[in-house]
Amino acid sequence: MKRNIAVVGAGYWGRNLIRVFSELEALHTVCDHDRRQLDSLDLADEVETETDYRKVLDDPAVTGIVLATPAHTHYSMSRDAMLAGKDVLVEKPLALTVAEGAELVQIAERASRVLLVGHLLEYHPALSALREMVRKGSLGKIQYIYSNRLNLGKLRTEENVLWSFAPHDIAAILGLLGDQMPVEVAAHGGSYLDSHIADVTLSALTFPGDVRAHIFVSWLHPFKEQRLVVVGDRKMVEFADTEPTDKLKVYDHRVDWIERAPQPIRGAARSVPFEPEEPLRLECLDFVRCIEERDVPLSSGRRALDVLKVLAACQKSLESGGVKVSLEMKTPDFFAHHTAIVEEPSDIGFGTRIWHFAHIMPDVHIGRDCVFGQNVFVASNVHIGNNVKVENHVSVFEGVTLEDDVFCGPSCVFTNVINPRSHVSRKHEYRPTLIKQGATLGANAVIVCGHTVGRYAFVGAGAIVTHDVPDHALVVGNPARRIGWVCACGVRLSNSADKLACPECGASYTQLAPDAIAPVKRVDHADSTD
Repeated sequence: MKRNIAVVGAGYWGRNLIRVFSELEALHTVCDHDRRQLDSLDLADEVETETDYRKVLDDPAVTGIVLATPAHTHYSMSRDAMLAGKDVLVEKPLALTVAEGAELVQIAERASRVLLVGHLLEYHPALSALREMVRKGSLGKIQYIYSNRLNLGKLRTEENVLWSFAPHDIAAILGLLGDQMPVEVAAHGGSYLDSHIADVTLSALTFPGDVRAHIFVSWLHPFKEQRLVVVGDRKMVEFADTEPTDKLKVYDHRVDWIERAPQPIRGAARSVPFEPEEPLRLECLDFVRCIEERDVPLSSGRRALDVLKVLAACQKSLESGGVKVSLEMKTPDFFAHHTAIVEEPSDIGFGTRIWHFAHIMPDVHIGRDCVFGQNVFVASNVHIGNNVKVENHVSVFEGVTLEDDVFCGPSCVFTNVINPRSHVSRKHEYRPTLIKQGATLGANAVIVCGHTVGRYAFVGAGAIVTHDVPDHALVVGNPARRIGWVCACGVRLSNSADKLACPECGASYTQLAPDAIAPVKRVDHADSTD
């Protein structure tokens, strides 16, 4: 097997992953910021060690990153790894917010990256056998599922017991019900060691068809128990993972109606055999296989996002005293940082990212794959195209239209009234401003309302635009004046013998008039990046 896996995090769980990937002879590097952790490992001579995560991401020999790091790092480290062209196995939870999880899934799907989330129970052979029984209808109609995950275990300070223990059970229950999502959840809990961190939680899930489930998790329990019970109208199944033998048992219990009264009929209990394979080894093998075959793993990012939605809903209920929280809502296809405000109704395209303290007013149309930096404001009725980049501290006021591929530099300014007064309302005097496809507005540039900036024009930093800017024009100064022409790729055109040519990409242009040019040799810049 090819050595192309880097395990990041050599703590308690990371050592288990290091062991398995070492046994598979797939381990290339172990990374941990603590050199003492690395020095304490017994590694093959071929395995490298590193304290700098960025160096691991820059190593072309590493194609798969395995993250066994604290939960609060999962989002940023997974994102960095996938953007660096790596496939990722990250321990649960995928992220700590649904928005961050959704962004990771979008990055993985856009870049065709493998994203596997360590819901280890998904790979347990006993659960695989149980899923097959449910799929075949051996238990009849599923009526009720409950799961207990209890222990006097390792206490966490970053996340509560719901986020630490329950992801395994939520993933298992969703899988048993055909990846069906609950319609509502309610969660109660208690915090005994730290008033801000729940040590015990009980979550109730209601699914379509009135199927119910509950999940009881605690790390303040006198004994260890990991038990999943599935109740069907024909049979019942118990999966007790902490039992030394007979972990999976079927009970032929049923309820018959006799003289119009329900009577329980107890049947025999029998053990269900399954292959005694280590779940962690199966998980690691799935990751290696998906890297080689470019396949989707069993515990995929998309399925992990569903788990994250349920977790987030349970957390919301927990913080609200156990009120029911509905999950019958559309998950946005865009990412918005938790400090951003996105007012409804909004029309925001797939893959768009809205960062810290941005404010998007209602009735805005924003296309796909846009980026809005910190403190950006977008007013109502603004239309923004696809792949638009709006850098920090920019306000896009009503009347402004940004076509596809526009770049707005930091702190550039739009206006919408020609003669504003604080004590005079002039909302009826808004003048439209159009920034056409591919145009760039430099940092601190000012675009006076009522003007058009042409296709692929370039407005220099600090320039003040007081008149229309032609296509491909390079303008600077106050007021802005044209000093040259710019290619669609952003490079200034050279002018020799009445021929305008791009020294970077080879595109050529012809002069139509003193203030107009047009391309005569086109170069496709669709795949260019900033």
